Amino acid sequence: MALHYPFPTYFILLLVTITRLIYTVGKTEQWKAPILTELDIDNISHKLHDDPEIIQMASRDYGHIVHEFPLAVFRPSSIDDIATLIKSSYNSFAPFGIAARGQGHSTHGQAMARDGVVVDMANLRKQRNGVAISVSKDPLMGHYADVGGEQLWIDVLHTTLKHGLAPVSWTDYLYLTVGGTLSNAGISGQSFRYGPQISNVHEMDVITGMKLVNVFSISHT
Repeated sequence: MALHYPFPTYFILLLVTITRLIYTVGKTEQWKAPILTELDIDNISHKLHDDPEIIQMASRDYGHIVHEFPLAVFRPSSIDDIATLIKSSYNSFAPFGIAARGQGHSTHGQAMARDGVVVDMANLRKQRNGVAISVSKDPLMGHYADVGGEQLWIDVLHTTLKHGLAPVSWTDYLYLTVGGTLSNAGISGQSFRYGPQISNVHEMDVITGMKLVNVFSISHT
């Protein structure tokens, strides 16, 4: 016996699609109230973007399992910009979540910030234009590389090769950010011999809401 529905199937699907779109667009407008009010004082509000395409990009990753929509995407031009953003959230009457996004290769939404702000680290990499990778030599440590967390491992390799050197441990895929792999220890085919990438880090600068930069090292934690 044939079943008769009050509305055609395509109409129901269209209704669901429009409802979802209205929800998404509506959410991107909300950041202008609490977040913009806090950030106008610090002169970085113009670096917050809520274009639909940008929001869509920041709501998905390599895994395509989790989809979380941020209220805005932040495109910093310096480390101070990121510190200001985090400090603003920390001191806000309504703190908002912040997540750093490098290449978007996380698999389960680790670089997403639902109803918060996603920091586009690729923009910081463009602004710094390769100056965030330097190779030096210490009498006690030997050779080491000072690298920004937004930099790609492939660029680290190219820079170190100019000095006849290479990282001790790296991931098998090099078009990932340094900060991204270190946040997951940095496991690779060389880990059995040299340990994960994180075990080869001598010192790390971490930005928090209480202090601009906290320095953590193997000798001082």
